[in-house]
Amino acid sequence: MDKKNALRAGALAAGTTLMMLLMSSPASALTRDDGDDPGPGLSVIETLGLFVAAPIVLYLVIHGLVMIGDKSHKKKDPTSSNITTKADATSEVKA
Repeated sequence: MDKKNALRAGALAAGTTLMMLLMSSPASALTRDDGDDPGPGLSVIETLGLFVAAPIVLYLVIHGLVMIGDKSHKKKDPTSSNITTKADATSEVKA
């Protein structure tokens, strides 16, 4: 019974994906609409800067701001700095 359900789920997923691909019709992107006035295209450098470098820079800025805010929180917390995990116990085995 499990194989039959898995096969049915796979067929449904494949059928749904196929129908979505057929309905999207990318060929209609070749015809322009009335009033459509596209601007000039982006160069490779502009594309990389906009879609690669800018998100990385934004991530680093946000990460830096969070780290600055987090360090000020650690100074105010007195309980986390006085916990030690070093074991002082020793054992002697006599045979």
